[in-house]
Amino acid sequence: MFSIKSLIGLAAFSVLQVQGINLDVTSTDSIKSAASIIAKDLVGLYKESQIPGAPIGVLNESYSWWESGAMFDTLIQYWRLTGDSQYNQLVTQGLASQRGPNDDFMPLNQTISIGSDDQSIWALAAISAAEARLGGDQNVSWFDLAQATFDEQVLRWDEETCNGGLRWKILPFNAGYSYKNTMATGNFFQLAARLAVSTNNDTYAEWATTAWNWTQTAGLIDEDHNVFDGADVSTDCSAINKLQFSDNAGTFIAGAAYMYNYTDGDIKWKISLDSLVNRTMSVFFPSGIATETACESINSCTTDQRASKGVLGKWLVDTIAIAPHTSELITEQLISSAQAAVKTCGDDGCGLDWSGNAKNSSTGVGEQINALNYVQGLLQSHATIQSSSGETTDSVCYSE
Repeated sequence: MFSIKSLIGLAAFSVLQVQGINLDVTSTDSIKSAASIIAKDLVGLYKESQIPGAPIGVLNESYSWWESGAMFDTLIQYWRLTGDSQYNQLVTQGLASQRGPNDDFMPLNQTISIGSDDQSIWALAAISAAEARLGGDQNVSWFDLAQATFDEQVLRWDEETCNGGLRWKILPFNAGYSYKNTMATGNFFQLAARLAVSTNNDTYAEWATTAWNWTQTAGLIDEDHNVFDGADVSTDCSAINKLQFSDNAGTFIAGAAYMYNYTDGDIKWKISLDSLVNRTMSVFFPSGIATETACESINSCTTDQRASKGVLGKWLVDTIAIAPHTSELITEQLISSAQAAVKTCGDDGCGLDWSGNAKNSSTGVGEQINALNYVQGLLQSHATIQSSSGETTDSVCYSE
């Protein structure tokens, strides 16, 4: 298990002066200060999108709808870890406004093109709100929103093609309807696992196991625990798209962590969880720094892909919280990634490429989500380390 001394050893040069941002990874005050700067920039980008007539809770049209949900999930994590509640009302309003007429995150402004993975990203934000006990609109239950989304996706579980899995798009006339998207099934897996932990209801755990088993049987997670992008029903899912994106891996890691917790450390889930984490560290943390390997080095990441490693980072931090033994596998990379991230942050926000070998020419919501999740995540590592050594912590943690 990592110790505070380990953190200090890894942080021999931990105080980084980066255009106004200092980060000392051994100091919770320094981490909170750095996180607050990045969070302010992230919220500023959201507020710029909230022009008269724009839907509440949605970024401007250059961003996919799901990224707004990921942003709110990141800000819930910000409050949970730092205790800074200044954005809670904004988050509450945004989540509630996009719940849709049936309380299932199918808002009318998105129905035509929505994907199952888009919908479940919002449901995962809702269950984060429930887990953290975020105060909400008196007419909204965060847990009920997550549960309603899950119930709806159960009805979409498609055994008529490829013997299971979720199609990417919900409506048949959308391009992507024939694609069994790994992210859709992975988010369903994670949502089921988190509902199982929240309710102690075996039905959710059974669905999580079904989703996991299908993903492995279909070859979307291979024997080395690589997580691939998906497959098309036209080939009965026999031709796997072997592109790897970090958020696909992250959602399965988080789901496996919750199943490990739910089953009181069942060896199956420990092996699956640890194997996923180890492979993810190998694929997405070259030189110990988070990298979207499919696109970053060739400067081809789409707007969606520019947020992927931040979503992974959020779920890695959740994993440390719910399965503390994984701190040994994750903390070193969390530190080095946070240190590298703040080097790219300036008055205009943070950059995408943290390798130090590229010039970051643009920034945006995804880049802020990325940097914030790794920087604020250091607070969870501190909490986990101090808990294991019997020390106290002032950071906000999940309730036991």
